[in-house]
Amino acid sequence: MNVIEKPKKESWGELSQRPTLDEKDLTNVISEIFENVNLKGDSALFEYALKFDGVDLVSLIPTQEEVNQARGLVSEELKQAIDIAKNNIEKFHASQASKVVKVSTTDGVECWQKSVGIDKVGIYIPGGTAPLFSTILMLAIPAKLAGCKEIVLCTPPSKEGKINEVMLYVADLLGIDKIFKIGGAQAVAAMTLGTESVPQVYKIFGPGNQYVTAAKQYSLNLGVAIDMPAGPSELLVVCDANANPAFVASDLLSQAEHGIDSQVICLSDSENSLYEVIREVQSQVEQLSRKDIAKEALKASRFISLENRDEIVEFSNLYAPEHLIINTVDEDYYIENISNAGSVFLGQYTPESAGDYASGTNHTLPTNGFAKQYSGVNLDAFVKKITFQRITKEGIQNIGPAIESMAEAEELQAHKNAVTLRLKSLS
Repeated sequence: MNVIEKPKKESWGELSQRPTLDEKDLTNVISEIFENVNLKGDSALFEYALKFDGVDLVSLIPTQEEVNQARGLVSEELKQAIDIAKNNIEKFHASQASKVVKVSTTDGVECWQKSVGIDKVGIYIPGGTAPLFSTILMLAIPAKLAGCKEIVLCTPPSKEGKINEVMLYVADLLGIDKIFKIGGAQAVAAMTLGTESVPQVYKIFGPGNQYVTAAKQYSLNLGVAIDMPAGPSELLVVCDANANPAFVASDLLSQAEHGIDSQVICLSDSENSLYEVIREVQSQVEQLSRKDIAKEALKASRFISLENRDEIVEFSNLYAPEHLIINTVDEDYYIENISNAGSVFLGQYTPESAGDYASGTNHTLPTNGFAKQYSGVNLDAFVKKITFQRITKEGIQNIGPAIESMAEAEELQAHKNAVTLRLKSLS
């Protein structure tokens, strides 16, 4: 763990850098996977399942028996917890629906905008070191609310050739009927290109490792949209002398256990608070089942003392964290001045894990500083905005001369004629 006391602003840029993985040129690997999937379709997907997941699949699609078994394997307690999260996520995302508002910009000219769900969306759920069934809730629920007609879900199979029972249960609960046992970059390729079994989609959502991330970026070149650029998970906590150091440490560790490339940062204007938090981190990490992962991630952690809240806000906005926890007595100041963050958690009793699971907000968020220009996933991510306009005889007479003048200035005669003919018909 790295402690930096009152660093000069010239060093802030370096301090806000994320940990980097070994430099690898993924382009050749990803392009080869896409080319293979394009040429061989399902056959390539079976090959990659054997090569990367170590399983010789009989089918890419889970059987109805597997779905039924999943229902029985999930405990009632967990089912109830999932229901609570599902209801809260539905409530929050349903509140984001925009109403159609018709505006008369000029007498006789009426304009409006309508949200329409993206017809076909793909959801990628990693299998890796943790079964992220919560991400299915975060992506499929707004997709359903938005009116997406087709939802395709891909997730890697286990060594036994099955999908984790909780993930299968949640997918079935949400009515997703296109579920595939496909992992990694090949899943992104399949959803981008389409195969005999996997439908082609128009936009791909979901987190993943560096290969999945590179594959999603590759799919952009092929005309398929993605949710956002993504990287390893991260958290920045702001605490003051009044914060409970045990709470702060638990928040930092909840993010550090995600993966060895996760990053956590703690900012405070109280050096004593920082050292109390560090002692708590050192104590709590030993109790974790994933302590080896958390300890590795903590090597890239930073505990930084700054002069005052103005500097804290400035540094936080520069870092632009995926998750930002404000554990201070003057949270209103931070609410007013924070401009770059994926999701913000306020107060002593708002852990980041609440947003990960059950508060209702979405946990699919921009990382690696992209919170400066990207929002987290929300209902709008699953819709397109289509504009409409209707012009009456009065309307074209009101704005027609302006259109003619502007079209003539741009030397676009046909544009002008389209208006002139109508105006002449009315004279």
